[in-house]
Amino acid sequence: MTDITLLLVDDQDLLRAGMAMVLGAADGIRVIGEASNGGDAIIRAADLSPDVVLMDVRMPGVDGIEATRRIVAADPSVRVIILTTFDLDEYAFGGLNAGASGFLLKDAPSDELIQAIRTVAAGEAIVSPRITQRMLEMYRGKMPESAPAAPSPLSEREQEVLVAIGRGLSNTEIAAELFLSESTVKTHVGRVLAKLALRDRVQAVIYAYQQGLV
Repeated sequence: MTDITLLLVDDQDLLRAGMAMVLGAADGIRVIGEASNGGDAIIRAADLSPDVVLMDVRMPGVDGIEATRRIVAADPSVRVIILTTFDLDEYAFGGLNAGASGFLLKDAPSDELIQAIRTVAAGEAIVSPRITQRMLEMYRGKMPESAPAAPSPLSEREQEVLVAIGRGLSNTEIAAELFLSESTVKTHVGRVLAKLALRDRVQAVIYAYQQGLV
């Protein structure tokens, strides 16, 4: 199997060096570049085409949110994991809305970070239930109380799967709840994302909430 290529973005040199040492020693992960601010990250991502970018939020110049937006817009195949010091950081939630596929605290254990990199590289999203709840609370304050529901192109079963995604359930949990196999759930999830033109589960959660399904 090909190694997952990784770009590290953080304005703290020591933290970046520490992550490079730990992640570079993990099986199947190869650190191919580093950047100390968002502007450099955009350039490095364009030059290196990494599979995954670990992106700090608060940096001088171009911040992590804007860098994420530009990187994903230029190459949607690049997966971005937002890193932040505080789980209540609304800037990080903005990063998810900008196209990031994951959200982790900087003090997350190394094994959790490694698993997150592998998860997003495989095309999934990684957002903990606690972070999902905080994200939904943020959107609750911004959405109109009576937002009209848009016509749905989804089948009844796909709609059920979308609601389950919006509730933060994993494929395994959805399968158990709807009495389906995990492979069938995975197929339904793929169809939901394709029909609604959503990039991943993070955007599906946001969509489900915006449509009043959660």
